[in-house]
Amino acid sequence: MDRVIPVVGTLFAKDEATLSAEVEGKVERTRAEFGDRIEEGQELAQIDTSAYDALVRQQEANLAKVTAQAANAASSLHRVQALSKDQVAAASDLDQAQASHDQARAEVKAAEATLAIARLNLEKSRLKAPFDAAVSERIASAGDYVKIGSPLFRVVNDRRLKLVAQAPERYASLVAKEQLLSFTVDAFPGERFSGKVFLVSPSVNTASRAFQFGALVENGDRRLKANTFARGELLLEKGVPTTMVPLEAVLQSSGSSRVFLLDGLAARSRTVQVGRIERGMQEILSGVRPGDKVITSGHYRLVDGARVHVRAETPRPAATAKDPGPWEGELRNMWKPTAQEALWFHGGNLMQSRFYSQFLAVQLKARLEGIAT
Repeated sequence: MDRVIPVVGTLFAKDEATLSAEVEGKVERTRAEFGDRIEEGQELAQIDTSAYDALVRQQEANLAKVTAQAANAASSLHRVQALSKDQVAAASDLDQAQASHDQARAEVKAAEATLAIARLNLEKSRLKAPFDAAVSERIASAGDYVKIGSPLFRVVNDRRLKLVAQAPERYASLVAKEQLLSFTVDAFPGERFSGKVFLVSPSVNTASRAFQFGALVENGDRRLKANTFARGELLLEKGVPTTMVPLEAVLQSSGSSRVFLLDGLAARSRTVQVGRIERGMQEILSGVRPGDKVITSGHYRLVDGARVHVRAETPRPAATAKDPGPWEGELRNMWKPTAQEALWFHGGNLMQSRFYSQFLAVQLKARLEGIAT
């Protein structure tokens, strides 16, 4: 049997973002609605683009102005330097011309920086998609006045999802990357999906004594939706020899599981650690060794060391195998009739009752619909 651990978790988008305004102003228009598919670089909204465009033109004109002033200051400096060589210009005139030239060059650099900021703000006034995604929510509308940091859209990349789940700390050494995880979701009952582990948390939660791991799930057809609840199994090892006993042989008491083993003509109680239930059989992780004889009937009134009588096993007819009853004349799988007509009692523990009740519910529905069982 494959060695697996049951997991429950939530499917999250691998990439998701809240797109916020990077400039202040009035939203002129929005170009996407929730549910729309968008591509990287696609324009989603415009915020006061006319005002920011005007600021760019203003700064371009200012740059042209200070550039001309800098050119004039350079020419003046060259003339004063030439006159200074001929001992015509005073040293103070040369110093003043040099200072004017340096100031003009600094003003050009300041104007270039201001223009770059204006162009950047103009670019930011057009909100664009950071990656291929789908719009999960449009928050702002045309006419809204937004400030820097105001959220406008929420987008998710649902081509790839990550299933985030937890595993008990005792499995910390067994969970590793690339392990296969299969799961189901309520939206597609009976259909199984799969993913591979790509993240394992380096720490254990002190409250739950469990650690998180994430599995990457390809969702090219986009059938699965982000934030969906999922339940499944993480495959740790394939084809592991496993000890199995009939489900009815396991007794539950005070939060522990135990079975009775046959030791000669005496019954010996043994505490066991249980795993999965599969086809009416209970997986035993520890407490029972291959070859042990497990008592499967009459053990509810046994105590450790009690003498027992072993009766010959009567083969169950194939037609009633795994049939939970209870129908007239039937007495199997721990269903027992009572003095009240049509009232039956299940003598198993809670886990067994849940297991067999699944079959009973299906059979009751079939009888109600007139389908032979």
